[in-house]
Parts: sequence; C-alpha cells; structure tokens
Amino acid sequence: MNAKDSLFQAFEEGLLAKKTANEILKILQIPYREKNRLTDLLDSLCKEGKLFQNDGGRYGTIEQLGLIKGKITGNERGFAFLTPESLERFEKDFFIPRKNLHGALHGDTILAERVYSESGDEASVVSILSRGLEKVVGTFQRDKKAGYLFPDEKKFSTEIYIPLSACSHIKSGVKAVAKITSYPYGKSPGGEIIEVLGDEDDFFAEELSIIRSYDLHEEFPPRVEKEAQKQAARKITDTDIQNRRDFRDKLIVTIDGADTRDIDDAVSLEKDGEDYLLSVHIADVSHYVEYRSPLDLEAFERGTSVYFPDRVLPMLPRFLSNGICSLNEGEDRLTLSCLMRIDKNGAVKSSEIVEGVIRSTYKMTYDEVENIMNGDTGTCEKYALVKDMVLLFAELTRILQTARDKKGSISLDVKETKIIFENDEIKIPDYKRLFSYQIIEAFMVLANETVAEYMHSIEAPFVYRIHEKPSEEKAVAFREFAKSLGLTPRFRADEVKPYDYQNLLRSAEGLPIYSVLNRVMLRSMQKARYAPENEGHFGLASRCYCHFTSPIRRYPDLCIHRIIKLVLNGEYPLALERYGNFVASAAKQSSERERRAADAERDVDDLYTTMYMSERIGEEYDAVISGVTSFGLFAELPFAVEGFIPIESLYGEFYFDADRYRLVGRTESYAIGEQIRIKVTDVDFYRRRAEFRLLRRIV
Repeated sequence: MNAKDSLFQAFEEGLLAKKTANEILKILQIPYREKNRLTDLLDSLCKEGKLFQNDGGRYGTIEQLGLIKGKITGNERGFAFLTPESLERFEKDFFIPRKNLHGALHGDTILAERVYSESGDEASVVSILSRGLEKVVGTFQRDKKAGYLFPDEKKFSTEIYIPLSACSHIKSGVKAVAKITSYPYGKSPGGEIIEVLGDEDDFFAEELSIIRSYDLHEEFPPRVEKEAQKQAARKITDTDIQNRRDFRDKLIVTIDGADTRDIDDAVSLEKDGEDYLLSVHIADVSHYVEYRSPLDLEAFERGTSVYFPDRVLPMLPRFLSNGICSLNEGEDRLTLSCLMRIDKNGAVKSSEIVEGVIRSTYKMTYDEVENIMNGDTGTCEKYALVKDMVLLFAELTRILQTARDKKGSISLDVKETKIIFENDEIKIPDYKRLFSYQIIEAFMVLANETVAEYMHSIEAPFVYRIHEKPSEEKAVAFREFAKSLGLTPRFRADEVKPYDYQNLLRSAEGLPIYSVLNRVMLRSMQKARYAPENEGHFGLASRCYCHFTSPIRRYPDLCIHRIIKLVLNGEYPLALERYGNFVASAAKQSSERERRAADAERDVDDLYTTMYMSERIGEEYDAVISGVTSFGLFAELPFAVEGFIPIESLYGEFYFDADRYRLVGRTESYAIGEQIRIKVTDVDFYRRRAEFRLLRRIV
C-alpha cells in the first residue's frame, strides 16, 4: 500500500477525520519539513473526490465533514437554493446567499456545509463538483470593449463574457447560443457564440431559443443519417418474413391525427362467439436499429421525440420514422404483434406475442372514425370494408372501459390546449375529447399491460412504466383541497387507493369544479417514470405495466422490443446477459429525457398561446377560476388557455386563505372552480401568459 492509500485508510478508520494538515502531522508523527509532501497527498485525494476540505481547513469524507451534496437552483437576484441529493439525510432545501456561492452557478452540482443562521437552513459552497450548463441561450449585446450574452434563464444570474475578437461580426440584439469556455473566479464566465438564432423580436427565434435552452436539435450527426438511409433502403425480403406470422390478408387499420407521418401502431378486431380477438401490431423498429449501432446510441441520447406546434424533433431520422418503420397504408411492414382473446367482461383470456408482417388496409384519422360511429354516410361508404370493424372497436372499448373502472382506474379528464399552426396562423379550437381517441388509448393500454405481465412472469430484464401512489403529505393536501370545494373525500392519506380518487372524480361530474379537480388531482400524484423493477401503475390501477406501443418515438419501447424478440427466439440467457444491467440505465435516461421533452413542449406551447392571446386583447370570455394565490387568480378559458388576474385589479382588500385556496375580502371571496367573466387586458411575454381583468361572476 502506497503513502496516499495509507493516508486515505486512516481517514476511513476515523483517525484523521476533521483534522487540519498540522494536526495530521502531529497524529502521524510526521516531521514538519514533510508538510508540503503531506499537503500534496491531501490535495490529490481531494481532486479524486475521496476527501474534501472545508472553510476551516479541515479534511474528511463527505460524511465526516457533514457536507451536503446537491444541485444549485439560482435566482436572478444573485442568491440560490441547494436541493440535497439525499432526501433521507436532509428533508428540505438550503438557502445560499450570494457571498456563500463561491463561484457556483445555477445547475451546478456542489458540496456545501451548513452555516449558522436564525432559520438554520443556510449553507455555504465548499466545492463545485460539476458544472450544470455547458451552453447558455440568451440575448447578445456588444459594446466597444467586449460582447455579452444575457441569459434567458434568469436563474443563471450572470452574463457570459465574449471577447471582442470573437464576436465583432455579430450584431447586438440577436438571440444566440454561447458555449461556456471558462469560469474565472470572481468574474463572469467566459464563452463563445456558437449559434445565432435570429433577431430578439422574432417569434421563431424566441421559439428556437426555448428549444436550444433544453439542448434539443432536429439535425442528426452525418453518420447517423447515413445509417438511417442505408436501413431505409432495405427491402423486405423472403428471409425477413420467413419466421414471422403473416397478417397481410387481414383487415388492419391505423388511426392517427390527420397530419401524422410516423405511424407506430395498427389494430384489427374480430368476434369469435362471445370473445373478441384483438390484434395490436407495433412497428418492428428494432429490425432496423441494431443495439449499440450509431442509430441506437443517438436514439438512447434523445430518449423520445419532441412535438411542437410547427415542428417535430424526432428520436429517429425521418428516413426511418416516416419511411420503412412507419406502418403506411398498402405497404408491407414488419411488426411485433400482441394478439389477445378478450371475454365479454373485458378480461384477457389468453394472449400471444409474435413477430409479424402486415399490410395496413387504411390509414384512418380520429375524425373519420368518429364520423363512422356517428353514421356519416360519406365516411361509411369510403370505409365500407372496415365500417363494421370500427363499430366493433367502439363496442369493445366500452367493455374495456367498464372493466378498468371496476379496477379503480383513474380517468383524468385534464383539458389540454390544442395548438394548430398552419399557413403562418395560430389556431386554438375549443377543447373536445373524441371517443375515437379513447379507442386507441384503450387498445394500447391493454397491449402494454399484457406484454408487461408476460415479461414479468418469466422474470426477464425489462423496462417497466411505473406510477407510485401519492405521498401521504400530498394526499392530505389534496383531501383538504377537495373539502374546500364542498366535496366529501373518503380516504385515508396513508392508504390511498386508485378507486378513492376515482370515486372523488365521479362525485364532481357535471359540476363547474370538475376540470379544476382533475388538474389538482394530477398535481397531487407522483410523476410516472421508467424503472427496471415492476412497482405497478397507480393511475391505471394496474399491477404491471410497460410502454410497448411506440418504438418510433420512445426509447423504452424500442429497448423492450429487443428483449422480447430474444425471448421469443429462445435466447433468454443472451437477453439476461446483454440487458440485465442495461435496463436500469435505459430507464433512468428515458425518464430524464421524457421530463426534458415535456418541459420544452410546455414552454413552447406557452409562447404560442401568449402570441395567440396578444391578438385578442380587449375580448371577453367565460372562464373558470383554476388557481388562487396570494398575488391573484388564474382563470382557464374554454379552449384550455390560462391567464392571470392580478390581485391589484380586484376591488377591495383581500387575504389569501391557503387552507381553502381562497382569496377572501370584506364582501367578496374567490375560490377555485367558480365561473367568471373576464376581459383580456394584456400579455406578458416574459412570463409567457395572458393577463385578464375580472368583470363579474357567472351565476
């Protein structure tokens, strides 16, 4: 054992914990003249992350020094908050004043130590372990001495310094992306402009700024595009379909939005006595995207496709996603198919997963399926060949919905803003939920559940979709909120079940508060995520669930397709060897990428709705109060756009009743779920929201 290892062992044994260099010399009986050699060894251990030195010059491990590891969330006023990595050791965030940041910035992972304060939750940065942001999006400004990028992310509370020699050709006022190249202590980070997005007042430059702030790109690396072209050029040969089930003589349809180009799933349905034979055919993307190939590595990095009103950032290049992998009408396509025999009560009596080949009979839209169910003559004539099957779809869907309701599945009906961008115009129609959407949803959920249950039963490595039950704290808060609406929740917060939430929703059906109850219920629940172990799905009241049906746009689906195919072909040991450890990293990466995509989509949607409302200033609408805060009200319009009513614009003085989610005044009070009439008065592009004025209540 060398000197450095021996020194570290002495720390691990506690002999040198929280000692200064001079104290270590005495304990180890090292001559003072050897101090420089000792400090070199200590510095080396600190650089390796094994030891740390606090502000008092004392050395030790993270645990010995009582240090807190976590991530910094900045504030535009210069201070920050530290969210601890270990929620078991530290239950809440720590406040870090500007003077204690010591060069740490928003997004950085750091070590900090507690410092004395009246609140007891203050900390000081000891070490910056890793920087959070490599690129920053913002507005570029230049003077005679240098250039500066002022970040859009206000939590990143300092500008980026750009040497004049590197930015003299860039005009002031443009939106741009800077790569951070240095972190000089006590000064602004240094950087270089790597992309100019457009003028500051350009709407699409603003949209691109949001997209880039999440480090999202539409373009693929050249070698990935080349591989995609190569795979897309492959023809389906007799060898490809030799051991596959041939479904090409079956009536099979795809049902998607009118503008959908990447079609993952197709369905067919027959009746056999009282049983329903449902086949869900999913594009066999794994046939073209080999494990650890350039295409696969890029798909793993992206994790998911990201959808915006005017563009899609696909997980796979369009040669694949819109081409050979898409289940296009009238074209032979390879699939992984889930075949289910379902009884009249909606239970799956038997199932089979097979590799298949299909030829879609029709590419149908949700509106067309809805028209057939409504008896529209023209649509029924156009799809006469499959009209009866579509009606059978509706019949089975109602049976499956009833069965799922009995299990306690929570059918949240949260309004989502539908943004349509065409011919340079933004359109937001009134919210409507077609039954045809519910058909595909019911069939895909059943296939996902069936596949997950089979793979779980044979204990194969797998990526599950899990949804844990609400925490007791959030369940208590939601129960109290429901009471404030005049409802009577009947559940224990520590033992909440899916049917408890389902029953509460049913009790509010037909009431103005229904939409708001849905939204707050959703916020009270945990976020669904991917995991290598099965923990069930609370929202669906499912014991076992996965994502199997969208391998073109989601990496977990692609990953489990590979595992399933190995199992089907008798190669279980290879599946275990290759994916036994990989499923954990795939689940973690996919969950993170899903959250990033959702945040980016939300921010861009907010930009579009703000632009849409900017052209409706002065117009009046009926609305429902969807949120109450100490500084005002939020109100939701019929087309699911939300706006803000500042408390200053209300007549009289009000206080915020946090327990009952109300603003209370002397003669008036306002609560979530109440119907009101509003007028659009302004838009706030900085916060990306509309501002309203309350006109009157609607009785």
